[in-house]
Amino acid sequence: MVGSLAFETEQKYGKLLAPYLADPENLFIISSDFCHWGSRFGYTYYQSSEDTQPCDLSARDGRPNGVPIWESIQRLDSEGMDVITQLDHVMFREYLDDTSNTICGNHPISVLLAAVNHLYPKDVQNRDGPRLRFVKYDQSSKVCSAKDSSVSYASAYLWLPC
Repeated sequence: MVGSLAFETEQKYGKLLAPYLADPENLFIISSDFCHWGSRFGYTYYQSSEDTQPCDLSARDGRPNGVPIWESIQRLDSEGMDVITQLDHVMFREYLDDTSNTICGNHPISVLLAAVNHLYPKDVQNRDGPRLRFVKYDQSSKVCSAKDSSVSYASAYLWLPC
């Protein structure tokens, strides 16, 4: 189990767990929800279009004029998933710092990325290197109003070369 960790500690645990990740006899399961959106979660990030600055909505905002809120959430999560597929611990931390996305398992994901980065440094990763692919994404509800809430879910797998 992994709780809240500093970046340096994520790297330390990634290095510690890397040999176990490399062992094909082992199976790692990293579990996390993605965005927890709504005032009850204290997170109401909204970006009306890709060209606009994000903002925080309040319940009195109702329905914004741009894309539906659920699409903004999906775009936010998709950006995070794209970063994770790059298998770059630093990039993922920067994404979290920039968006504050409420991915509750961000630390276990970060430890996994740190382990992969220890085994396969970015300068030697190539098309035959490790690959992470997302296979399913969904939201508990399609948020239309700033009064609504939602939790996002995503599943992925990581393939490591033998």
